Amino acid sequence: MELLTILFTAGVLLCTCLGYLVRTAYTHRRKINELRKRGVPMPKEWSWVTGHLLVLQKYVDKIPPDAAVAFAMRDLSQEYADQEIFLMDFWPVYPALFTVFGPNAIEKICNKYNLPKTATAANSMQPVTGGPSLISMNGDEWKYWRSLFNPGFSTGAMLNNVPHIVDSVLVFREKLIEKIGKGMFSLDEFTTKLTMEVILKVTLDDSSNYQRAPHILPTALGRILSWHSFWDPRILLNPFRPFVQRYNGQVIDTYIKKELEKRLLEIRAAKSSTVSDGQPKAIKSVITLALEAYLDEGENVLDERFAKFAASQIRLFLFAGTDTTASILVYIYHMLAKHPEWRTKLREEHDEVFGKRSIDAIGLLRGTPSLLNNCKLTLAFIKETLRLYAPAGTMRAGLPGVTVTDLQGNEQPMDYVGANVLHQALHLNPRVWPRAHEFLPERFLVGPEDELHPDPAAFRPFEQGPRNCIGQTLVYNELRVAVILTCRDLEITDAYDDFDRERESQLGAWGRWKRTVFGEPLKTLHGDRAYQTDSGGAHPVDGYPCYAKWAKDI
Repeated sequence: MELLTILFTAGVLLCTCLGYLVRTAYTHRRKINELRKRGVPMPKEWSWVTGHLLVLQKYVDKIPPDAAVAFAMRDLSQEYADQEIFLMDFWPVYPALFTVFGPNAIEKICNKYNLPKTATAANSMQPVTGGPSLISMNGDEWKYWRSLFNPGFSTGAMLNNVPHIVDSVLVFREKLIEKIGKGMFSLDEFTTKLTMEVILKVTLDDSSNYQRAPHILPTALGRILSWHSFWDPRILLNPFRPFVQRYNGQVIDTYIKKELEKRLLEIRAAKSSTVSDGQPKAIKSVITLALEAYLDEGENVLDERFAKFAASQIRLFLFAGTDTTASILVYIYHMLAKHPEWRTKLREEHDEVFGKRSIDAIGLLRGTPSLLNNCKLTLAFIKETLRLYAPAGTMRAGLPGVTVTDLQGNEQPMDYVGANVLHQALHLNPRVWPRAHEFLPERFLVGPEDELHPDPAAFRPFEQGPRNCIGQTLVYNELRVAVILTCRDLEITDAYDDFDRERESQLGAWGRWKRTVFGEPLKTLHGDRAYQTDSGGAHPVDGYPCYAKWAKDI
């Protein structure tokens, strides 16, 4: 009798759970079906069972298996060029979202309405940041933390940090020189260590020397990221994942809290001492400036809540400041190799601004960082690379009463549906980017009267509006310094052909059998072997195997 009671109770619970799931699924699909009947643009193959997941799969099958899913969405977007907006129902994997790739609609979403970030974004970043962060916060909470960290990322503060960047880039340059004549290596690994070293110094004043030796923070963050995915169920459902990520998160939080306590003592000591006017002021890190702003509110101790929230922001800066910057730096070298005429132009510009000797550029950058602003060709080159290799997009939640206008002038409701701002499609939108698939840095040098002049609202690698990337000035400075100190006498060329041959020679019997049965997997994306993957900041596939050599003309 007791067993029957247990079985009956279990059966009731199971039926209740199944009933709840069926009801939730039906309620969601019914709402999407209502939008479909109202003429909201979306793929016709929508299903009550799978939504648009199978539609996406058709496009995913046309790109390499490890390429970023955003490129499947970019290809799908071409079918909606007349609207520049269409609905995709990915529930329960993701909430239903409008895919948006027109500048006017995006400006409305991100600038005019400044719609909140989705809960999905917060949940996806939780293992990385360990808590609420600037990328997931909304409302007053976001405003407060953004105001605390704004001074640390101001234009003036970032110029002050250029000498630090120069020091790290010189180590990076030395590492590249060591590889000349030594065979193939991963450029992505080198750029990742460079950008991590820079962000550690800028945010925590941590002289990590990470390009030459391991460091506790990158090691712990790397373990978190190796067990992290935004979508892959094989990783997300691994039972060990939460434990690995939680442990390494505690390692990072403990380290950052100790650094906060150190900086608090330094601030107190500085306030109690008298500094002579002739003594140069120390360059303050991001966390020091944030702490000063926090103490100006009348606080005198390191509140536990502040320490926890500050650690989450620093973890975000370490991830974003390393990941996307490292990825785009690789693509800058990729473009330099593919466009030697522009490499020549940049060298001539650097000769004009800094003199013909690299050693002079080092001293001038350290002493007069504002000279970076004279390198207009270099900045245009970087921007065009960012256009073609945008590292990320953004997702925003819908709100009652909000609508977004498609290109036909139709108002599309966002009371139930959010938005996926797809930079990869926006930056190749031929309506706003003439000769969109060509690499033309001159777009960013010509005036409004020129047909190549871009619509300012259409260039959004760091987003725009109130929630633009807080670290974009640092990124531009870092990329410019790296190009200035390496492009004149070093050349990087990809080694994908040799890498593929080497991998083929190591293919075992199982690998050959899979090739025979399933065929050769795709290795290029629209003709590009160095395509972006789904890892973090859209890193290049296989770490960008390459060779380093001295420039031919020195």
